[in-house]
Amino acid sequence: MLTLAERPDGLNILRPESVADGLPWLAAFAGAYQAIWSEPPYNERFSSEEASAVLQRALRIPDQITLLAVRDSGVVAGFAMAFPVASKPDVVRDIRGLLPIDSTYYFAELGIMEQWRQTGLGRQLIELRLQLIDRARFTHVILRTSATKNAAYEMYLRLGFEDTGVYMEVPSRRNDGSFRTDRRLFMAKVLDG
Repeated sequence: MLTLAERPDGLNILRPESVADGLPWLAAFAGAYQAIWSEPPYNERFSSEEASAVLQRALRIPDQITLLAVRDSGVVAGFAMAFPVASKPDVVRDIRGLLPIDSTYYFAELGIMEQWRQTGLGRQLIELRLQLIDRARFTHVILRTSATKNAAYEMYLRLGFEDTGVYMEVPSRRNDGSFRTDRRLFMAKVLDG
């Protein structure tokens, strides 16, 4: 496991490279994942097992980039995951013809616990993932965000992502136990050589 950054607020940004690297952080990650996605605009409900599986699955994908913003006390304040888009068939189906699949990277997850928002952590996790992408193999990045034009949307625009005008309906279990879809917008960025 690599430490990529030590922040003045006491958070360290780690890069686990295997499931074994992620195991010490699994329970804290699951709690953070559940808390972050239960809030608006997503209002999604995940069991601890489902949330833990997200991290374990990501760490098994070849060429993945997973980042955890943690405190030594065992707290996960934020996370970010990315991998080649070819590893995500449902996304490939919706963006085929929009971007070159074999040379596009997918920013799958970005979550920041409420008390660490507006501290630059989200931006730092995005920038670190962009730096870690193999530019010899990948020329584009794509991500999904809420169709609601919120602070995250504005941050992605400031970082050079463009609104593609392409949407995807994402089904999930909501806080009230119902299953519904919500609309996500694809944003894309061309990487510098």
